[in-house]
Amino acid sequence: MDTQRGLVHVLVVEDDQDVSALLKRHLSGLGCRVSVADSGEKGLDLAFADPPDMAIVDVLLPGIDGREVIRRLRADERTERCHLVVSSVLDQEDLVELGTDELLAKPFRQASVARLLASYRSSVSQEE
Repeated sequence: MDTQRGLVHVLVVEDDQDVSALLKRHLSGLGCRVSVADSGEKGLDLAFADPPDMAIVDVLLPGIDGREVIRRLRADERTERCHLVVSSVLDQEDLVELGTDELLAKPFRQASVARLLASYRSSVSQEE
């Protein structure tokens, strides 16, 4: 968490501009600092340069897909503790093995995004 401002930094890795804009609006409205990447490559670059507290990663991305983005984030010491959320319309059972913390099923509602943030904040407060 951005301790200077008390903001949760969320990275959204999503190639659909409408979806990423909606997520950014919801998360910003909930008091988060949001970074957006439209490809797996850009998402990894942003994550390693400014590690997020949470990353919401679409599975179906051009180039490096979401599964590989998640694997790389988990494997790197800069981002291994990042709260990872997979965003997908795919079957949930296929996504459990990716090592994500949560799933954001598409289509989603603002309440679902608020629950994700509350779950993250709860997990952080339990660790302290």
